[in-house]
Amino acid sequence: MSKISSAMVREGVEELLGGKKRNFTETIELQIGLKNYDPQRDKRFSGTVKLPNVPRPKLRVCLLGDQRHVDEAKKVGLPSQTVEDLKKLNKNKKLIKKMAKKWDAFVASESLIKQIPRLLGPQLHKAGKFPTPVYQTDDLEAKVEEVKATIKFQLKKVLCLAVAVGHRDMDADQLTSNIMLAINFLVSLLKKHWQNVQSLHIKTTMGKPYRLL
Repeated sequence: MSKISSAMVREGVEELLGGKKRNFTETIELQIGLKNYDPQRDKRFSGTVKLPNVPRPKLRVCLLGDQRHVDEAKKVGLPSQTVEDLKKLNKNKKLIKKMAKKWDAFVASESLIKQIPRLLGPQLHKAGKFPTPVYQTDDLEAKVEEVKATIKFQLKKVLCLAVAVGHRDMDADQLTSNIMLAINFLVSLLKKHWQNVQSLHIKTTMGKPYRLL
């Protein structure tokens, strides 16, 4: 049984949206505190979920593609790199790290996925940015939108998590549905579900956190 209702979330969202407007579009983040979890001993969870509304429209995505996908990327204005571009990096850790930093996420032609560890080593994986595969039958633009709408929950060494669930230009309905889905998905990943949730807050980039739980 969920401890959080849509009405509770909506109330928090309206409070955030009613706050001071900044001269840039603030991100809205869901912050989670966990309890009764030992990151050293308990299995560390990881999971991704696609939200109904894109939380980070400005997410910088780059395609690592075969010729067909690179041509398609040019038509839709998507930055791309070919196998030849990747070979030029010569497995240089510094250059690969720089590339990983430049982009928020990657998509790659399915035919290239298996070659990526050989071309780039483990760097993208370590950065948590291993590419999402794009199949020949996929619509490239739709795949990029899907990546922009997908959030990841991953427990590392600390019991606090934070993910972007929206931005200030979204309306209350869009934010509420994103936050509800994100919370319920996270709870489904936890060993004891709601018993592992210590606190839940939502927060704009510059604003004060609003406590949901």
